[in-house]
Amino acid sequence: MSATSQAGLELRGVRLMLGATALFEPVSLTVAPGEVLAVTGPSGAGKSSLLAFICGVLPAPIVSQGDVWLGGANVSTLPPERRRIGILFQDDLLFPHLSVRGNLAFGLRPGSGGRAERQKLISDSLASVGLAGCEERDPATLSGGERARIALLRVLLSEPKAIVLDEPFSKLDPATRESVRTLVLERCRALALPTLLVTHDAGDVAAAGGRSIELRKPRDTVPGSLNA
Repeated sequence: MSATSQAGLELRGVRLMLGATALFEPVSLTVAPGEVLAVTGPSGAGKSSLLAFICGVLPAPIVSQGDVWLGGANVSTLPPERRRIGILFQDDLLFPHLSVRGNLAFGLRPGSGGRAERQKLISDSLASVGLAGCEERDPATLSGGERARIALLRVLLSEPKAIVLDEPFSKLDPATRESVRTLVLERCRALALPTLLVTHDAGDVAAAGGRSIELRKPRDTVPGSLNA
């Protein structure tokens, strides 16, 4: 699991349009390696669409302007699989027909070594989150917190250079939410990953512990602003 370069993640003049309507005021920002930037705003303000744009999976009806830079390179024209940007959603999206091992193997990048080395990467990653010996478990037998950890490991095993979090803690119970949130944010910081966290929860913003950006619809009197 490699860290990103020192250039971080940068958005330059990003604007999303649905027909003639802008979803939010233009966004320009830089997220440093290891920094977690919280993205807030009302429902419908375009938070999830912004993450989709960053990852290269923006749905066709929405038209984009602006660029995404990562590690000093413009990745805006690259397909999603070449951008090296990981994403965690509200749902863990584990494959029900695969074991825990199979789910994690899916995340491994090509060239991650031979079979034995790949199996060791999977076993070591599970042990690092307290799930040693769970390789052959059926995802259906896992708790919500365990599934969230597996989803995180699958993303990290793909060796992203940045990560975006689309309310990945919102469906967890309060106690599990706190422990999983701590784990996710600590791993992102330890791996020096520029991280964007979309959330409606003030506790998530506080846990991020840094700057935040509020997306506002253009009709709002106060434009979207980046807060120190």
